[in-house]
Amino acid sequence: MPKNIQTLLAARFSDAPAVAADEDKQDLLQTMAGRGSCRAFRDEPVEADTLDMLCAIALSSPTKSDLQQRDIILLHDPEVRQHLASLVGGQAWVGEAPMLAVFCGNNRRQRLLHEWQGVPFANDHLDALFNATADAAIALGAFVTAAEVVGLGCCPISAVRNQAHAVSDLLGLPAHVFPFAGLAIGHPRAPAPVAKRLPLHVTRHIDRYGEDTLRQAVQTYDSDRAKSQPYAAQRFTETFGESTAYSWSTDKVRQYSQPERADFGAYIRKQGFCLD
Repeated sequence: MPKNIQTLLAARFSDAPAVAADEDKQDLLQTMAGRGSCRAFRDEPVEADTLDMLCAIALSSPTKSDLQQRDIILLHDPEVRQHLASLVGGQAWVGEAPMLAVFCGNNRRQRLLHEWQGVPFANDHLDALFNATADAAIALGAFVTAAEVVGLGCCPISAVRNQAHAVSDLLGLPAHVFPFAGLAIGHPRAPAPVAKRLPLHVTRHIDRYGEDTLRQAVQTYDSDRAKSQPYAAQRFTETFGESTAYSWSTDKVRQYSQPERADFGAYIRKQGFCLD
């Protein structure tokens, strides 16, 4: 099969979007290795055709058993974008993004198929939620990769789950559909910084899981990252005070010392999911 994006998408989608001829020429691996989260965008819209192409490519990504349990909602309406930005904490960079999308897990379509064909849905348990969540996560990753290949910047927004009930109402999500993550999209004002990650030997395992060297590796990583990427602000200083050795692990511990999304389980149950 010819390796042309237009031809490949046409083979997959009956309504494949048009693709500019030069949008498949960048080095994918280099783009992926050098990516970073973009929170500063130029005041320039993202073309609707480009967004449709990116959605099509993202939805070409793997999906559990071909169930296709994910959806992407593009927020073209500026008022809806501002409303969503207010729901995720009013962070200025979210409201300033030229485009916001919300990636949703969708177990509803599968259940509708059963309803239409008169066949009981026999898997009403936690795995139904888990599969739809994984599908949405895979599509999000694919969208980000594709967007950065064509020169756009992105930043995922997990805070859509902070106000899941309100986000669900804003987007009109029916039962068994839920917001997984938002995504800010636009033309970057400057190259996004490349964030250091934990050493490969900590997160890449051979044959079986191991963490014999984890504590020392984290300490070294903390020190290295503090030198190259110091935090601009410390979390919850009213509780913990100011630390002279503020590090990645300190930041993550402080972040999760406070409750977050404690009502998300109740929201998911309200959407009709059984978590047994």
